[in-house]
Amino acid sequence: MHPVLFEAGPLTIYTYGFFIALGAIAGALFMWRQGKKRYGMTFDQANTLFILLLVAGIVGGKLFMLFESPSYYFNHPSSLLSKNGFVFYGSLLVAIPVMLIFFRRSKLPVLGMLDVMAMVTCVVHGFGRIGCFNAGCCYGKPTQSFLGVVFTDPVCQAEPLGVALHPTQLYEAGFVFLLLVFLFYVDRRKKFDGQVFLLYLILYAVGRSIIELFRADLDRGFVIENVLTNAQTVSIVVVVAAAISYVKLRQKAIFPKSK
Repeated sequence: MHPVLFEAGPLTIYTYGFFIALGAIAGALFMWRQGKKRYGMTFDQANTLFILLLVAGIVGGKLFMLFESPSYYFNHPSSLLSKNGFVFYGSLLVAIPVMLIFFRRSKLPVLGMLDVMAMVTCVVHGFGRIGCFNAGCCYGKPTQSFLGVVFTDPVCQAEPLGVALHPTQLYEAGFVFLLLVFLFYVDRRKKFDGQVFLLYLILYAVGRSIIELFRADLDRGFVIENVLTNAQTVSIVVVVAAAISYVKLRQKAIFPKSK
């Protein structure tokens, strides 16, 4: 699509980075306003958490690239420092313990804040996938359907150019934004703290597994070659763990005095 947003002399603004920044800013503002409104979160706390999650997202997103092609990255470790390439699940799974530790130390309600962060994650992720679409990464398989999108810019990462591909980046962006709307609905009617966050994990994992069927970037890695991708494997683990936690928290909410 449009990997380069604009150029001004030596300055080049890439569309991917622009949308990532836009999503991060929107997510940070939403986090602060909701955290302040619900639990008295201060601006300093929000700012510190934003920085911690930014670092966690980068570190986790890069480290999980090792699972996509371990031999390549072990032989070319400097490639991990490239500006390109992040694994969303890596960012998410590293960010979760960072949030847990931060909320406990800041004496903020852990489960309640996780519900807020589920919606924040959707905001950041949705904008990020729009950036992916413009960069051509995370591209889909060739298709003859009316949904097909043809990438022609040689700078973009989609392959092959000039052939209609499933816009899996937009599939995921649309899914994540719809999930955000659903989480807003649940948040106003939730039965227990943590419900929104756990539903986010379950539903996103299921949706991501389905979208994986249409992706064609083979370098994302497979546990079973051309059958089960790394992301689908992580999704299975996430669904099981989140579902067990959901049942436990729901039972605790219904039977608060049970042991």
